[in-house]
Amino acid sequence: MILYERWVLPPLLDRAMRQQQIEKYRRNLIPAARGTVLEIGVGSGLNLRHYGAEVTQVVGLDPSRRLLSMARPRARAAKPPVDLMEGSATAIPLGDASIDTLVMTWTLCSIPDPLAALGEMRRVLRPGGVLLFVEHGLSPEPGVARWQHRLTPFWRPFAGGCRLNRKMDDLIRAGGFDIAELKEGYAHGPRPMTYMYEGRAVSPLS
Repeated sequence: MILYERWVLPPLLDRAMRQQQIEKYRRNLIPAARGTVLEIGVGSGLNLRHYGAEVTQVVGLDPSRRLLSMARPRARAAKPPVDLMEGSATAIPLGDASIDTLVMTWTLCSIPDPLAALGEMRRVLRPGGVLLFVEHGLSPEPGVARWQHRLTPFWRPFAGGCRLNRKMDDLIRAGGFDIAELKEGYAHGPRPMTYMYEGRAVSPLS
């Protein structure tokens, strides 16, 4: 399983996350980033080309060395300077209140301790800073949700720890963020895998 996670899974994830319908979410979300950006789960760097002129620096954090190596050419081609860092979202190697914008796309599903990670994100985000997110998670339809609960134990080992059944808006609120904007709905594809949460959350000022 270690060989699978290190060598087989990263190119599979890169290919899966290059689907056109996923690119649409990136185009809608990423240009809203401003200032110094921390991207949690930067993966193979597919978001990097969408950062605009109002971003002064991007720090891309990911636990996968293989995915980071795939991200390096995309980092060199990006408009703002990009610093790629290997590490965990539960122990972010940055100072308090050092980040203006957090970006998280299809990442929270695979973090083993999401509340600890969200707490670290709040620590590094300046008061009033913004978290931009797109995540897939628990459907409000009972029938779909039942399948998500059934499939998750089998799905996780082969999908990098991904859980299909996390209710992402509740998790983000429980992590101490206020959700300012939220869109929900299905993308194309099997419904247990494609219920999307897209929005903007803010770190409280006090």
